[in-house]
Amino acid sequence: MYSSNAIGHFHEESPSLAQTAPPCPQPPPRPPPPLASRLANTTTSNDAIASAPKPWSTGLCDCCDDVSSCCLTCWCPCVAFGRIAEIVDRGSTSCGVSGSLYAIILCLTGCSCLYSCFYRSKLRGQYFLEESPCTDCCIHCCCEECSLCQEYRELTHQGFDMSIGWHGNMARQKRLAAKVEGGMTR
Repeated sequence: MYSSNAIGHFHEESPSLAQTAPPCPQPPPRPPPPLASRLANTTTSNDAIASAPKPWSTGLCDCCDDVSSCCLTCWCPCVAFGRIAEIVDRGSTSCGVSGSLYAIILCLTGCSCLYSCFYRSKLRGQYFLEESPCTDCCIHCCCEECSLCQEYRELTHQGFDMSIGWHGNMARQKRLAAKVEGGMTR
């Protein structure tokens, strides 16, 4: 059943209702995903608690809680900053390089706080610490020694021996792990 239109093209006429083909069978509905994948996509109250920023282990003005880090930060802030930067950078920069850069910026501009505040932000990100009492740069610009001392204490609280640096801490951790594994044999 073809007909011609005004320009000479042929097209198929639409079939009558009686001649239509039956509808194609629909695929069966998909089964629901397994329970484990459904539970993985839900947020529980424990997830919400774990995602909340944690407070610092010590306050900003608790410098005298650790007298040695307080003295180091007051009299040699470049050394304290270098140690913090080495741990926060996970050994990719040495204490000497970071501390020297801090000292150069301090001597040339007097604004080493603009450099050190970025490491406070990195530290907070790594340990999911809250930004308090105000922004990182504001804390470093107003209370440079207190903020460095707080960061130093926080890394010590996280289990680092600040005097041996990143690589020394990793070697110590391997020795402790080997000691535990060696002690667990029968």
